Amino acid sequence: MDEKKEKLIDDLKTKYDKIGQNVDTHLSGLLHSKPITYWDYIQPEALLNLQVQRTTLPDEMVFIIYHQINELLFKMILWEIEQIAMNEELTTKFFATRLDRISRYFDMLSSSFEIMGDGMEVEQYMKFRDTLTPASGFQSAQYRKIEFASTELINLIDIRFRATIDRDTPFSHAFNHLYWQAAGKDYKTGKKSALLSLFEDKYMEEFITFMKTYNTLNLWTKFKSLPTEDQQDIELINAMRHYDHTVNVLWVMAHYHAAGKYLNSGKEKAAATGGSEWQKYMHPRYQKRIFFPELWTEDELENWGINNLESHDIVDSSLIK
Repeated sequence: MDEKKEKLIDDLKTKYDKIGQNVDTHLSGLLHSKPITYWDYIQPEALLNLQVQRTTLPDEMVFIIYHQINELLFKMILWEIEQIAMNEELTTKFFATRLDRISRYFDMLSSSFEIMGDGMEVEQYMKFRDTLTPASGFQSAQYRKIEFASTELINLIDIRFRATIDRDTPFSHAFNHLYWQAAGKDYKTGKKSALLSLFEDKYMEEFITFMKTYNTLNLWTKFKSLPTEDQQDIELINAMRHYDHTVNVLWVMAHYHAAGKYLNSGKEKAAATGGSEWQKYMHPRYQKRIFFPELWTEDELENWGINNLESHDIVDSSLIK
């Protein structure tokens, strides 16, 4: 046996010894295993059977598949964020590399709304959307987790209530004042819409557990844990700004314009399927959702979602808040 094969067997033995397994048993099992194929590994049959229409309208299939693709990309984003969050020996290079990956996924999401915006007939959409009530893209649990994992909780609180929330505030109280509560809650009466109530019944406990986990592990907190010198690195700052602007302005506005094409297409403006006042809920200038506020100038913060901020240009880092 040559030296390379001997080392390979020794390495395998070491691997299985660590987990209390006999390497000979596992090698023997390989004699009876089937070769891997693309369809075994990717499971396309299972994946392609997840699209179930509620109507006979062909363009509903476009709508379903598009949102399922979004969810797969959200899963990729959360996967990358977790690698940063759980890394106990985080380096600036690792942080920046994973952040670039995350930004590329959101770049893809931001540019993909043409698929839905231009890829469905308005007449078909306005018919099949009625069968979706009270479901809404608002109810994407993965997207909410991306927000929790990206920034400190205070930055996700409805701007009207931020002064009343601090680190001693119970998570359940903070949850009830998150910016997206405004999509389905009457703050005068406390009454919640079916959209919001169903969402909370399904995910609230899971969300609060996730919020607690990422309270000190979110991207913004991890960035601030880097050495001071690295926090001043222009390339890393630009990467953070690019991510923030892409998620909270570009992607949101792409969604906003796509929704507007359909919901404003008739003589009367249509409500969102979940019943939310979607124009005010979605537009970034109302809630000013900003993951990394200290990386933006006062003028940029003031005009968030109004002007086309150029997320890559930082001439003088001393101007940053």
